[in-house]
Amino acid sequence: MMKRLIGLAAAMLAVSCSGGDVAEEQQAGASEAAHYDTLIRGGVLYDGSGAPGIAGDLAIEGDRIAAMGDLADATADAVVDAEGMAVAPGFINMLSWAVDDLIEDGRGMADLRQGVTLEVFGEGMSWGPWNDVMKAQAKARQTDIIYDIEWTTLGEYLEYLERRGVASNVASFVGATTVRIHEVGYENRAATPEELERMQALVRQAMEEGALGVGSSLIYAPANFADTDELIALMQAAAEYGGMYISHLRSESGRFIGAADELIAIARATGAPAEIYHLKAGGRENWPKLDQVIEKVEAARAEGLKITADVYAYPASSTGLSAAMPLWVQEGGHQQWVARLKDPEIRARVIEEMRNPTGDFENRIAHAGGADGVLLVGFRNPELRKYIGKTLGEVARERGVSPEDAAIDLVIEDDSRVQVIYFIMSEENVRKKIALPWVSFGSDGGSMAPEGVFLSQSTHPRAYGNFARVLGKYVREEGVLTLEDAIRKLTSLPGDNLKLKDRGRLAPGYFADVVIFDPATVQDHATFEDPHQLSTGVSHVFVNGVHTLKDEEHTGAMAGRVVRGPGWTGWDADAGGEAE
Repeated sequence: MMKRLIGLAAAMLAVSCSGGDVAEEQQAGASEAAHYDTLIRGGVLYDGSGAPGIAGDLAIEGDRIAAMGDLADATADAVVDAEGMAVAPGFINMLSWAVDDLIEDGRGMADLRQGVTLEVFGEGMSWGPWNDVMKAQAKARQTDIIYDIEWTTLGEYLEYLERRGVASNVASFVGATTVRIHEVGYENRAATPEELERMQALVRQAMEEGALGVGSSLIYAPANFADTDELIALMQAAAEYGGMYISHLRSESGRFIGAADELIAIARATGAPAEIYHLKAGGRENWPKLDQVIEKVEAARAEGLKITADVYAYPASSTGLSAAMPLWVQEGGHQQWVARLKDPEIRARVIEEMRNPTGDFENRIAHAGGADGVLLVGFRNPELRKYIGKTLGEVARERGVSPEDAAIDLVIEDDSRVQVIYFIMSEENVRKKIALPWVSFGSDGGSMAPEGVFLSQSTHPRAYGNFARVLGKYVREEGVLTLEDAIRKLTSLPGDNLKLKDRGRLAPGYFADVVIFDPATVQDHATFEDPHQLSTGVSHVFVNGVHTLKDEEHTGAMAGRVVRGPGWTGWDADAGGEAE
């Protein structure tokens, strides 16, 4: 054991060296500690920096990378042959909705099979802080995945996942919508000074528990009811702890440019880094606006602001039919929304605004070119699941009603927002976004398995294929990115943006989140017609040094941990494996 510890210390010392000294120090470490827990031999090592891969070996000791380079003389308890394979840091999913999926099935197979080792939650809504009313509402809205809510704060939720056992690491932003509901509810009004002060206190608490910053989702009610000043105030609290602002912009269509201006203004006012969730221009008439937003971001970056974005690699989005209806009708929460839709006069007004949009809401049906560009994928009511896989247009024609009437009826009958896919983007813009050096990747989906309860609904193929699609379609087939740059955008770029400690790179002393894949065969298989298909080509995944995916099969390991942001008060407490 002492020999191993001496070798690990020597290998970690190599991190502080430079140039040829690194290889010499690493090799010195290898000679001092000839035996490791795991050796990955003969692969091409991509360290996540964007540098070309280098043939070599990688040693793991405990939960850390112990050495890299020529380790021919070393031995190990376990040896993995990576000949002809890429060895990279574990991939970071910047926007995950696996919050319930990982409670049902901690394996997170859809993402694990693509090399994802960190799921990042918190697009506007976070699973804490919740008060008793919010817990009751969340419990009442559960559908196929049923569980008791055993937490109150965001930190408690993340620790709950870790205790239950998850294969991936987990992290989260605190939701701006969540803290607004906690103190203001669902009303369309400004927070009072007292309410705003309490909201800031909730943000500070979440940051001290390890939140990464504040996340918002501003096209939705009640998130949209927050003005810029409120968001700045929340971010000022998060910025005290080094947090990031990350946002689903207030508009991704007609007011896209102004919405980007708002995010940049929040970054400028608070000094915090800011990221655009799933950067996109929705609706054919808005596609040219993407270039203008890119110019604005790059001008802000040139000014010294830290502005970034993430994307998913598809020309279709997925959300609810709520994104096709005016926000005023949704004020007060779900029950009041459904009740208003049942009122004939209000219904007539909603239909009129859906048919003749003023730009006051996103109206995704119009952006999709009409109801035939809207694919139905998820219902609470089992009797409505016969419509899964059909378009809204098909259902409207089958029922003999207008698309607007069909959308309203489905929301009422399902007592939900109804999950759909909107085909609103251009493939040309997808390629353009993927190529941007400051763009990383997020699935904006869950992490399921093609079995059990997950098959009761459909989903967007991004939930099963987003990361493999980047490596297969956009690297190997189309050459939009080099392999080394794609790996950078999947690893160190998001890791650095999030200020993660010892994650996002292959380097001695870093946590051993490692993925081994074949660049020649890695491939997504999920389609819009049949999304429940696992990706292939990722052979092995290590999470915190534990072999979790072996020859594309889950080993049963649940070594995932809570990964905490820079404000966590326990950095010196050696909690969660994150402290030194």
